[in-house]
Amino acid sequence: MVIYFLLNRYNKNKCAKAWLVIASLYFYSYFNRMYLILIAISILINYFIGKRLSNNKVDIVQRRILLIFGVVFNLGILGYFKYYDFFVENINIVFKSNFHLLHIMLPLGISFFTFQQLSFVVDMYKRYHLIYDFLDYCLFVTFFPQLIAGPIVLPTEMLPQFEAESNKKINWENMNRGLYVFSIGLAKKVIIADTIANFANAGFDIMDKLNFIEAWLTSISYTLQLYFDFSGYCDMAIGIALMFNIVLPANFNSPYKSTNIQEFWKKWHMTLGRFMTNYLYIPLGGNRKGELKTLRNLFIVFLASGIWHGAGWNFIIWGMLHGICILIHRIWKNSGRKLNKLVGWFITINLVNIFWIFFRAKTVTEALRVIKGMFNIKGGILYIPQEDIELFIEYTNGKLRTYESVWCIIEFQEVAA
Repeated sequence: MVIYFLLNRYNKNKCAKAWLVIASLYFYSYFNRMYLILIAISILINYFIGKRLSNNKVDIVQRRILLIFGVVFNLGILGYFKYYDFFVENINIVFKSNFHLLHIMLPLGISFFTFQQLSFVVDMYKRYHLIYDFLDYCLFVTFFPQLIAGPIVLPTEMLPQFEAESNKKINWENMNRGLYVFSIGLAKKVIIADTIANFANAGFDIMDKLNFIEAWLTSISYTLQLYFDFSGYCDMAIGIALMFNIVLPANFNSPYKSTNIQEFWKKWHMTLGRFMTNYLYIPLGGNRKGELKTLRNLFIVFLASGIWHGAGWNFIIWGMLHGICILIHRIWKNSGRKLNKLVGWFITINLVNIFWIFFRAKTVTEALRVIKGMFNIKGGILYIPQEDIELFIEYTNGKLRTYESVWCIIEFQEVAA
């Protein structure tokens, strides 16, 4: 930061940008140097496609070919590194084959910088006149505060800020505000999220043994952990960017206060919602082709969102569940019916809480085990070890079995002790 502002002070704006790109790439390569090659190739190819699309001499057929190539290239990279093993594993199950799994380590931030570059290619195809040189484009992709986990930014909302003369000088008010927001994000992540994670992890480690209360505490712990973790990171990204006089878009707006599922998705991961709306929902036809196709488009968006978040049936089911709820909400809304806000909030937060279990669990089976515990009211308040139950059955000559008298079992534990 010091070197960046020092170079700008002596009117070395290009050098300042280059320094920021180098620092960002160093930050990225700190995780794994090999993936520096991947992001470099991705930047080069997408920039080349964008430059060709900005050329007025390129005819409409070539432009469509370039667009298709850009979309296939970006989704292909994402699919190979994120979903290859998932697809092969399912092919092996369905066709009883034995294709080799690559066990690829997922490149850091690939979902985010791929979507950002995909938006650049599509915007260039639409002739939005994004005239930026290669250095500016590199800065747009690699700017380290938002490189790893967003917010997902557009070139039009970030790059012009680097050109503003007032932003090339240290702004102590922005520095103060940025440090303040960064500190809040850091506290969310380290103090709150990481602490609550201990409870969530402990619950998922013994998912087969969770009783009613333990299962709910586990799910609520993860619901809180995920929010404070992700929103905390976004706060840190926004805070650091603000120290550079760059304003990144907000990504969260108290989503757990939402009174319906549509409102939740307007307040949770807002930049992803914007991307899905602009680059998937609207191209599919949005709400312009009748109610049935609108419902279809909404469901596709949420299914795609689930797939984007991770490789696994649990993520697909998570996206589908949210998609189904969005459809129900739209049908309910269009019918003219209204719901009390407190009731709406209670339903929404509980659905979101239950759906997050699929997001956290490694498999669908694991998710269902936790959910089973959440609705197993007969499971009692305390977990009774199996060996104590067996001793109790023997002690009572088999007259009382399993949980028919949980307090007798607890009393027997005390006597046995």
